[in-house]
Amino acid sequence: MNREIKNKIKKAGMVAFLLYIAALIYFLFFSESYGRAGFAEREYHYNVVPFREIKRFWIYREQLGVFAVVTNLLGNVVGFVPFGFILPLIVRRARGFFLITLLGFALSLFVEVVQLITKVGCFDVDDLILNTLGAAVGYILFAVCHLIDDQTRRKKYGEKEI
Repeated sequence: MNREIKNKIKKAGMVAFLLYIAALIYFLFFSESYGRAGFAEREYHYNVVPFREIKRFWIYREQLGVFAVVTNLLGNVVGFVPFGFILPLIVRRARGFFLITLLGFALSLFVEVVQLITKVGCFDVDDLILNTLGAAVGYILFAVCHLIDDQTRRKKYGEKEI
């Protein structure tokens, strides 16, 4: 792939990453449809027991409804997939599964701490687990796409594997 195309992909990735971060901030801190209350009405909520909320959502899935379960469980995973996919696209040094997973965990921890301090949402260790899983899944998708691109390029140009 020539340098001009790579630069365009990187710039598009940067724009996509900035839009992703803006959407993440909106949904996690400002969206009223996810139960954000006025500051005076807010209380501290937290869960530090791993898998407690995941288990609760699964056990009470019929009472809570599909939307609540999908939003909480799958939404926490899917919400961090773009992080794991786009970051290695725009930062070449961030092309490692463990690094992306660690950075996804760090971003999720930052979000959870800010939610706790500002009383927006709930500090939930299960969200850390699900968000980190999402970042890891995003990186795996990136790695698969990168591998397919490399193999396609090698076939097209007759390059040998390194």
